[in-house]
Amino acid sequence: MQRFESLPPQFYLQDLTAITGRVCELRVNPHQAEADRAARSWFTQISVYNDRMKSKFLNYGKFDLFAALSFPDADSMHLETCLMFFFWAFSTDDLSDEGDMQSKPDAVQAGHDISVSVYTNPDSSRPQYPYAAMLYDLLTRFRGTSTIGAYQRQVNAAWSSSQVTQSRNRSQDRMPSVDEFILMRRATIGGALVEAMVEYSLDLDLPDIVFENPIIKAMSDATTDLMTWPNDLCSFNKEQSDGDYQNLVFCIMHERDVGLQEAINILTEMLNQRVDDYIKFKSQLPSFGADVDAELQRYLHALENFVQGTVLWYYLSPRYFRGVDVTNRENLVVPLFEKGAF
Repeated sequence: MQRFESLPPQFYLQDLTAITGRVCELRVNPHQAEADRAARSWFTQISVYNDRMKSKFLNYGKFDLFAALSFPDADSMHLETCLMFFFWAFSTDDLSDEGDMQSKPDAVQAGHDISVSVYTNPDSSRPQYPYAAMLYDLLTRFRGTSTIGAYQRQVNAAWSSSQVTQSRNRSQDRMPSVDEFILMRRATIGGALVEAMVEYSLDLDLPDIVFENPIIKAMSDATTDLMTWPNDLCSFNKEQSDGDYQNLVFCIMHERDVGLQEAINILTEMLNQRVDDYIKFKSQLPSFGADVDAELQRYLHALENFVQGTVLWYYLSPRYFRGVDVTNRENLVVPLFEKGAF
């Protein structure tokens, strides 16, 4: 898009971990190395990338750190599955974000349909399509210890279909409205899948009635936004370098007719307000009985751990801040990457 071609040489970013840290605690899982060895062994047997790309994906992404920060209380076996989930999610996401299918919605849809069949036919044989094969393995492990409700929530999580929408927007050079993009990003970041993985990571047992409650739904939207909006802020530099304008910062620039720094400031303030929203919703939690309430508190604490671990990982992963010193994240100066730098 022509109006986005002329951007300032740098921008400033507040410490987003300090904003989400007002309500989300940071902790680290001690089983990181053990889970990483096992998950890598599994991933290297999947024909997703050639050897060079596979090495870059595994070593550059720091997904083991991501899992350790995001699932601090999972045991080694469950953390391994959570790391496998990241390998599947990010390699699949790269198909529509930066791979050959970035602007090919029909190809993304075809892959999505194969993966959906894994959900709808769980007793069928393992698919040949590598992304569906990974999903098949994940669901097999998930069913091993999860409750029926957690598994059904995993199945119902409509994550890949929003990748199709995002790919179609790219192919049509279409800029969605801010409200439309927020709704779409709640799905593309895999919010519902993340929540199911949080349940699985601790083998929590929560009845459906909890997730049907309007306060819990509002809290779910809030925590998903707390993960998603920092992602758009931190990944903006990489995406503008790739010529990818499907980012909330660009949506704000377009809709409100403002420059880059003002759009970043607006989104940062939106994030602050979203933390306030979450605090308000949490104060309004209903009671579901002593036993369920205890499980719900474990779930919410684990979800908050996930949010904070995720936001910190955005800074620590070289996917987004290549060559930028993020030691001091307060008013971070971020030089704009040149086009095609990635």
